[in-house]
Amino acid sequence: MPKTRLLDVVRDRIRVKHYSYRTETSYLGWIRRFIRFHGGRHPRDMGGPEVEQFLSYLATERQVAASTQNQALSAILFLYREALEIDLPWLDGVVWAKRPARVPVVLSRDEVHRVLAQLEGTHWLAASLLYGAGLRVSECLRLRVKDLDFEYRQVTVRDGKGAKDRCTMLPDAVLEPLQFHLGRVRSLFDADRAASHPGAALPPALERQYPAAPFEWPWQFVLPARKFCRSPYTGRMVRFRVLPDVLQRAVKQAVRAAGITKPASCHTFRHSFATHLLESGYDIRTVQDLLGHSDVSTTMIYTHVIQRGGRGVRSPLD
Repeated sequence: MPKTRLLDVVRDRIRVKHYSYRTETSYLGWIRRFIRFHGGRHPRDMGGPEVEQFLSYLATERQVAASTQNQALSAILFLYREALEIDLPWLDGVVWAKRPARVPVVLSRDEVHRVLAQLEGTHWLAASLLYGAGLRVSECLRLRVKDLDFEYRQVTVRDGKGAKDRCTMLPDAVLEPLQFHLGRVRSLFDADRAASHPGAALPPALERQYPAAPFEWPWQFVLPARKFCRSPYTGRMVRFRVLPDVLQRAVKQAVRAAGITKPASCHTFRHSFATHLLESGYDIRTVQDLLGHSDVSTTMIYTHVIQRGGRGVRSPLD
């Protein structure tokens, strides 16, 4: 079918550019919706008016968020520019939806510890790394054994947002639990090798370059999944990592159990990490490097939520 062939071309272009699998599934999904919205017409037979009609439908009838509308537009732009290699003049005039400026949700130190107290095992360990090292969920779950440096108390984040590597701290509070956890992971790894089970999942380019890596200890996930699954890239069975949904559900349940009414999530730990460092007097450039922000203006948002409400102005009531 033509649509299947078109999506195969899009998929190949995404993988050539080394986009994440999450981006791949998201883009393919929006392209399917775009084609379906216009009754199955081929994108070559459509242009600016059809794209604007689809985006207007998302904004007016579906009432999606600005970030969702921009994601759909990014997918369609990728389809035309990269897959179909069509340079349409209307692309330069497309208006991107403006995301509203919102203050991030931040937990106090006491609230963080109350949430962590509701977690145990790998969920506690992962959430502690989110808060203690300022990691994104995907960065935490993608960690491999070789990314942990216990001597220098350091975590190396590989291929983070924007395809950048960075280093951040390894909290002292997780050293002993993390080493104990890695002992259990090593036992699982040894059992897999003894039974000739599949190795760890690797991106295709790395697996071609290091074919033995999936079966070597340094390349194993710090938080491996319990069951094997099929790689979306090669179709082979692999040992993957814990899925984000599992951790996100555990954290949401812990927030409720701790009696916290703020709409906190896994990413709230990262917001809290940055805010608490600034409250402690650390330089904003240092915090920027630890978070991996390209622009310090992104980090500046946390100066608005540190514990000096109202931008540090004292209320006349007080």
